[in-house]
Order: sequence, then C-alpha cells, then structure tokens
Amino acid sequence: MARLKTARAAAILAGFPALLLFTPASRAQAPPGPIHTNPNAAPEKPLTVEEAKRTIRVRVNEVTAPVTVRNANGEMLLDVPKESFHIFDNGVEQKIEHFDLGASSLSIVLAVETSSHIEPMFPAVKDTGIVFTETVMAQTSEVAVIGYDDDVSVLKKFTTDPDSIEAVIRNLKMGTSGTRLYDAMSRGIAMLEKRPEAQRRILVVIGEAQDTGSESTLGEMLRRAQLANVTIYSLGLSTAMADLRAKPDPVDHSLGPPGTYPLPTPNGQPQTPGLEHQVANPPIDYMALVVWLVKTGRNAVGPNSLAIASKATGGMFLNAKRDKAIQKAVDEIGGEIHAQYSLGYRPPADVASGYHEIKVTVDRPGVTVRTRPGYYLPPPPAD
Repeated sequence: MARLKTARAAAILAGFPALLLFTPASRAQAPPGPIHTNPNAAPEKPLTVEEAKRTIRVRVNEVTAPVTVRNANGEMLLDVPKESFHIFDNGVEQKIEHFDLGASSLSIVLAVETSSHIEPMFPAVKDTGIVFTETVMAQTSEVAVIGYDDDVSVLKKFTTDPDSIEAVIRNLKMGTSGTRLYDAMSRGIAMLEKRPEAQRRILVVIGEAQDTGSESTLGEMLRRAQLANVTIYSLGLSTAMADLRAKPDPVDHSLGPPGTYPLPTPNGQPQTPGLEHQVANPPIDYMALVVWLVKTGRNAVGPNSLAIASKATGGMFLNAKRDKAIQKAVDEIGGEIHAQYSLGYRPPADVASGYHEIKVTVDRPGVTVRTRPGYYLPPPPAD
C-alpha cells in the first residue's frame, strides 16, 4: 500500500463517413432473450414539463470545466495560476468564479461491467480494488459502485470508507451476457446529479466499449452528463468476445491478388497495409460526433462509445488488452483526476438554447490544454 501511495505521488508530480453508421435508438441492439430487471428497484418517475424546465435552469447555474494542462513532454503541469487561464462560452470570455486543482472533494461513481463477456479479464478487474481506493478514491472522495450486465445494480451507495469499496470490487460476481452500458452510465449520472454542487462529479467506467439492450441512448446520456458537470473516465476492456463482435476489416483483399493493396492511396505515397487501412478508416472527428449526438440524443454504432463519452466530458479513455494493463490504467486515471484543474463560471441568466462550445486557453507557450468541448441546452418545451 505504501508503494502504491509513493508511485501515485511520483506520477502526479512527474507530471465524420462514420456518421453513416448512426442508428436512431439502441433498442435495435437488444440481445436475444429477456432483459432481467431488479425486482427491488423502485421505478423512476418521468419529469413533468415544469420539472424539466426547472431542471435545465438549475443545471446551468454553473458550468464546470475540468482542465488538464501538459507540457511538450506530456507531463501534467501543476503550477499554472488562476490568472493564466481563460475560458470562453461560444467565443465569449467568462469570469472564472471557481478555481481548484485536484484536491477538492470528489463524488465518484464506479460502473463495472460484470457480463460473462469479460470472464477472461474478470479476475484482474476484481484485483483493482486496492489501486482504485489508493489512487482514484484517495483521501478526499466519496464513492458508489454500480455493476451492469443484463441489469444495472447499485452495489454500494456513496461512502467514504475505502475498505468497503475495496471489498465490493474484490467480491464482484459474474453476471449474464448483456452489456447495458448506456443504462449503467445514465444511472451513475443520476446518482451524481444529487450530490452537492461543490463536489466534483466523476464517473469511472470499466468495461467493453459495447452496448446491448439499453433503453438509454449514448446521445441522451452525454447531454445529461454535460449539463450535470460530470466528467467521464473510462477503461476499455479488449476481450476476444469484443473483438469477434467488432466491425470486420472493410478492406476487401479479394479485389486483388495476394500481396497487393486494392484500395488506391494518395498520389506519391506507397501502398502499404498501414496506409491502406487509413484510407479505409478515415479519422473520426470526435468533436463533431459529440455535438451531433447531444443535439439528436441518438446512438452511434461503430465508433468507440467509451472514448466518445470521455472526450465529450473532458475525461480520459484508456484501453487494456492485457490483465497487467488494467491496474496501470486505473492508477493513471487516478493520477490525472487528482492533478486536474477545475474552472467554474456562471452563464447569463438568459443563456440561449443550443450547443455551447467551451474553450480554455492558458498563458503559457508550448502547452496542450484538454477540457470538455461544451454542453447542449435543448429548446424549452412548447407550452
């Protein structure tokens, strides 16, 4: 445990074609067989029109932007003063009314996939308890734990006791074959919405970047997370089952003889497998994708859902293909959470509906700045 604390302290101190794949709702992705529900879970009541109006107003009383600043070597910078930061909402600079670095108290929901799809990696996931409590939870956080497969269950309500959180993670039980990822994330966001505004709100997800059977959509979940100032950190588990369910390679090698590359490459560039794959899989404009998703409230099939969720909220996505990489990734998530700046501002009372772009700059040369891209306010309901 002392070694983990030392390692964490050292880590902190060192420091669109794709749109053709969108589908209108995740119900079309429902798995075969029934979706099991928790008989003890109380159903959530839908908001009335008036409640929805009030909720939107409350949610934009303050906008919080998590900000990570790194130098040219990729090391996190912890010495940037408040006066060096500038934050813009739709191009208009805002007054920074809240400024913090890492040490503020956190409300964290850990959502863990317990589906049988991740059985080969499940023991390694259960072994992350001590790392999670030491580096992510640390000394200033309250944590709740959610497990999800065909169902979404709250395994532990918010507590500041690290031993109880470690025990929950260590004693996770393997479930059924469903992966209701979006429902689990929505449940976590709903729990975080109820925490005090002074708390930084973090959702950590460990699981495959796949969803089957959720009633929530990715777009709806992202919209809600942005309005609730929730930052999503995610650890994608790359399993054999996930690879089998992934999109096939779009390059049809039968179009040419063995050893040739049937897709044309840019003039003057060699036909290599890497360049061929790049031509067949053009880079995804994640920011444009995020804006589209939160405006429409729909799903996207194909792009990595966990990576999208993290980019949409200013968090970080990591991928683990081997057991040993899981603990390292959890430790890295914890290191960034506790070395991240938090900037808060209050939009005008008459803030317009629509998508609001957030941009943060720092008065220091040669640095990179990462934050949430913005938030979306839907038009008010018709009377």
